[in-house]
Amino acid sequence: MAKSQWSFKSATELSAALAAKKVSAVELAQDAIGRIERHDDKINAICVRDFSRALEAARAADAARGRGEAKPLLGIPITVKESYNIAGLPTTWGFPPQKDFRPSEDALSISRVKEAGGVILGKTNVPLGLGDWQSYNDIYGTTNNPFDLGRTPGGSSGGSSAALAAGYGPLSLGSDIGGSLRVPAFHCGVYAHKPTYALVPSRGHTPPPFPPLPLDRDLAVIGPMARSAADLSLLLDVVAGPDPLEAGTAYSLALPPPRHGELKNFRVLVIDTDPVMPTDKTVRGGIEKLAANLAKAGVKVERSSPLLPDFAASSRLYMRMLMSFLGANFLPENYAGAQAAAAQLAPDDMSLPAERLRGIALSHRDWVMAEGGRARLRAQWRELFKTFDAVICPVMPTPAYPHVHSADQETRRVNIDGKDYVYPDQLTWPGIATLPGVPATAIPTGFSPEGLPIGVQIVGPWLEDRTPLKLAELIEREFGGFVPPPMFDD
Repeated sequence: MAKSQWSFKSATELSAALAAKKVSAVELAQDAIGRIERHDDKINAICVRDFSRALEAARAADAARGRGEAKPLLGIPITVKESYNIAGLPTTWGFPPQKDFRPSEDALSISRVKEAGGVILGKTNVPLGLGDWQSYNDIYGTTNNPFDLGRTPGGSSGGSSAALAAGYGPLSLGSDIGGSLRVPAFHCGVYAHKPTYALVPSRGHTPPPFPPLPLDRDLAVIGPMARSAADLSLLLDVVAGPDPLEAGTAYSLALPPPRHGELKNFRVLVIDTDPVMPTDKTVRGGIEKLAANLAKAGVKVERSSPLLPDFAASSRLYMRMLMSFLGANFLPENYAGAQAAAAQLAPDDMSLPAERLRGIALSHRDWVMAEGGRARLRAQWRELFKTFDAVICPVMPTPAYPHVHSADQETRRVNIDGKDYVYPDQLTWPGIATLPGVPATAIPTGFSPEGLPIGVQIVGPWLEDRTPLKLAELIEREFGGFVPPPMFDD
């Protein structure tokens, strides 16, 4: 069966086609299911299929539309990261002991998607514990990049990015603490938005077998992925808003409008590399081209500013706070080993691996001090956004790299223009927005000479998510966006 005219349309376009009765929700679901059945043995993006219930939901959407109902996602096919609870489907986070765990209720965000009329096709693959920029585990195997099957699609929302790129519906839900929305979007040439921290409640995005209680998961967010910038806002508006069980801790949808509606009015700081984690010539070249295009379009572009927080210092702080949070769930023997190793570090060792090790063993006193550092960092970002509307910077230092599945990530290396760097040090670029909790929108900007996607992230002010989202839309409109992978453009 050949590609249909709907396979790579945006959710916005599909909604218009559904409203005009040019296509039915059942036809859209069947088209996406057909593509999964035709292509996913090569990509392995969809680890849990839910086609029967999807077709049932599509029929219900068509009936609702026939009654004159209108909902934001009515009849739109969508995939969901495996880590979200969906009643009756496995939620494993890649942990083999949890392969049979099935929650009895939907995550809050899933309930909101269903209430908005979304048609959930199934779940997308993840790495073990959502802890890698690869997407593989012993339950579901390895997900491949649709642009090069020998390379990673990114992670931990790698199944979602691969599904979007392959035409398995126009929307997906992912999550992000170390770039897990933005990195796979970058590696697969799609869009993702890391919302302002706590804008989208995460109840039900819960490691199994824990109950889906409201929980403050520091640094972590959930958010939308799509093939077009406008679709990010569509899905964000569905899932955002306070959790009724924790009133006052999440933010309402009364977000301020974007600062500007035209490219020429934006003031942008563009960063293409840093000695802490250099970017390769392909990534730098893509950023240079975008900066030049923006300047030609009338954007006020600056290439440096003393207002930008010190990248080395904030990266070290992010490593400590991230690993302190993640290390709280380490097995006792692993935690004890990290404590012993941290105690042997030289006081003047300021390397990023040393900071990650210190973070695992961080005391509560040191955590409180780190919180003070983060408060100062947020104040610096607030000051910067009085002069600039957005910061455009790398997502990762290189395009997608070949699969590497060695267990100890600290021993892995990423090659940047002929020099090897420690694999987890790449956390620095996602961390630029994660640590202060500000929003960041990942967008595709082109391809490497080898045909691999490249892109950038647009970092915006606290709670001003609509500003980077709007800038992403304007860049897509002016310079183009997603391009289907040649192997699967059929």
